[in-house]
Parts: sequence; C-alpha cells; structure tokens
Amino acid sequence: MTTSVRHDAGTAARTTTMRAAVIGAPLRAAFTSVSLPEIGPRDVRLRLEGCGVCHSNIPVWEGRPWFTYPLDPGAPGHEGWGVVDAIGDEVRECKPGQRVAVLSYHAYAEYDVAAADAIVPLPDSLDGVPFPGEPLGCAMNIFSRSAIEPGQTVAIVGIGFLGAVLTRLAANAGARVIAISRRPFALEMARRFGAAETIPMTGHTDIIGRVKALTEGSFADRVIEAVGQQSPLDLAGELTRERGRLIIAGFHQDGPRNVNMFLWNWRGIDVVNAHERDPNTYIAGIRAAVDAVERGDIDPTPLYTHRYALAALGEALDATRDRPDRFMKALVTP
Repeated sequence: MTTSVRHDAGTAARTTTMRAAVIGAPLRAAFTSVSLPEIGPRDVRLRLEGCGVCHSNIPVWEGRPWFTYPLDPGAPGHEGWGVVDAIGDEVRECKPGQRVAVLSYHAYAEYDVAAADAIVPLPDSLDGVPFPGEPLGCAMNIFSRSAIEPGQTVAIVGIGFLGAVLTRLAANAGARVIAISRRPFALEMARRFGAAETIPMTGHTDIIGRVKALTEGSFADRVIEAVGQQSPLDLAGELTRERGRLIIAGFHQDGPRNVNMFLWNWRGIDVVNAHERDPNTYIAGIRAAVDAVERGDIDPTPLYTHRYALAALGEALDATRDRPDRFMKALVTP
C-alpha cells in the first residue's frame, strides 16, 4: 500500500539520508549516515532538536550479556523533542512544522518516527526551550501516584533530575521535603527546588537518626526512592512511618532485590511501584508536564547542566554514568 505523506514545506526538498549515533559495541559509539526513516499512514516523522540522556541507557552503553550489538541507529534515545517534518495521510493530531515532544525510541539522531498518538504538541510559550518529555512525564506520573498532601513530610532518597523535579512538585503541594543525596551539588539543587531539609547520604544510621529527629520519632509520611539500587531501597523502607507510603521511582534493572519484609509488615507500609509501561499513561504524564512548565509550576531548565553534540554521544553517556561536578542531566543535539 502506498502512503501519502505531507511534509514541512521548509524541508520537503531535503536528501533521503540523515546522521545518527550508533552504539556498535559496549563503550563504542559512531556517528554515521543512514537512510531517513520511512513513515506509515498513522506515523509522524520529527526533525529532532535534541534528546535527553537517560540513566537507564548506561547498562546498554557499558554492555551486558543479554544485549545484542550493534543497536539500531538512534537507539536507545527516548527523550526527544523537535519539529514535525512529515505526517502520514491519516494523521490529524498534528501538522508539519509544529513543535512537539515525542515518545520514541531512536532519538539519538537527526530524525525519528513515532505513532501519531505518541506526540505531544508544545505551546508557543515554550519555543526554544528544551523539552525532554519522557522524563518530565515520568515525574508527573510518579507524583500523581505518590498521593502527597499538604502538611505531609516527604523524604526523597536520591536527587538527580527526577528527584529534583519531584522535590519541586512535592513542595508545591505543601509538603515538607527532606532531600537525601550523596552529592553536595545535588543537595544544593534540592534546596533550590524547594527542599526544607537536606541530608548527605552517608551512613544509614545517621540518616535514620536525622529523619527521626526531624519528624519527632514518627518518620516520613511519604518516601520516594529515586536511585534504583539496593542500599537506597533499604534506607527508604527505614524512613517510612507506620501506614506511610513508600514509592519506588528508581529504575531497578540489574537483578532481584531483597526487602525487609518484617519491617514493611510491622509498619503496615503501602508500597507503590511507580513505573509505567502503558504508552497512554506516559503521554498523559507528558501532557501534564507541558502544562506544569507552561504555568511555571516547575522550571527544569537549571537541571540541564551538560550539553553535547550528537556526535559526542559517548561523552554524554560517560558523564551520565560518572556524574562529574555539578552534573544533573545531559542533553544531546544534532
């Protein structure tokens, strides 16, 4: 079946190739020319302005036995935004030339393709503003499932990009936020985003004692674990009060976890795995993030601390893994 395609008038005469990053082997990325992706009747093609670098990309960058190389061109970039370049003939949700955030999976490239229902239009007020929609949408969805209320104490274990955005959302909701992180810069950023208290992530005993003292012995109403490792998960359980809610926001991707079920039972803790896999929920979160940024409820711009050309994707991934001084999040641009 032949698909009719409508193009952005400004780019309709382009060539049939694009540049994309290709992870060919662990710790090896190349920048190469590949064919421009084709689109179907319900697809949208974007000319990408940039893509955020997600910490979940680190295992495939470092290499694990279950990954197969080389990856597809542009993979595993999934935090892209840009301008609609072409649409299939059945697409009505957007039009060529429109600026959008996208839920796609090959966004370490100049162009990517997504289904029409995986596109979120960006308002004119955000023109020129980077907008990695997927992580911002994740933050909105995690916040929604946390059920944070005014007057509650919320402890956030791990202050990276996600933890900082959640700090702002919780503070906006009228909660007292206790931010816990190993890096002084992360704690500085947490205070900037509304944390009432900050605690260095040193020994568990010291942190537990501090939180206990700050809450007059009752611990936190809500605890968000945003690291994705065993030790912070252990700590998060210890910081959750009786009948409190423990929200798992960290991406635990390196094997099974052990939990202190005796503690969780004894305190009657509600445990929420706040990761989403439903694309519709992702898109709803991105839409909510667009609204929140446009209203000024959150301003993630200070968190985009490191920017790289797409040809330097390897450096961006290394920085995301190693977290150099004053690092929060890397963006790559074609």
